[in-house]
Amino acid sequence: MPRRPTPLLVAAAVVTLAACAPTVAVDVAPYATDPVCASVVLALPPQLSDDLPRLDTDAQATAAWGRADAAVVLRCGVEPLGPTADRCQSVETPNGPTTDWVVVEDDGDWTFTTYGRVPAVEVRVPEAVTEFATTSFVDLLGPAVALTRQERSCL
Repeated sequence: MPRRPTPLLVAAAVVTLAACAPTVAVDVAPYATDPVCASVVLALPPQLSDDLPRLDTDAQATAAWGRADAAVVLRCGVEPLGPTADRCQSVETPNGPTTDWVVVEDDGDWTFTTYGRVPAVEVRVPEAVTEFATTSFVDLLGPAVALTRQERSCL
């Protein structure tokens, strides 16, 4: 008769498997302790596309998707943007809120920072991600980001 695994053995297996999951190192944002950031992170989707599943991070108020070596990284609690000449894009979520993002491209890497929202949210998309995925997933972040307070809008 086959032996059934003991609860201790099952717990050890879970811990071993969890230890193998990649963790993305992320710099914590200056205002990451804002309680709204916890709500934002909890409301984020489990994946942004088939190629961008959620990963673990090592910093408060952060999230990552993709692969450990090519991850989309979100940080809540970054410094809110003031007036800027950079491109400000309103992104509509299907059946949901509209979020204003300041979009900056730098040597193939993209940074999306909420405009007019407190606490501010930043999403970095490295060039390595855009080689296998588009940035069209930004609209999926709208419901979570809408938990922040909107004070201004793109012109």
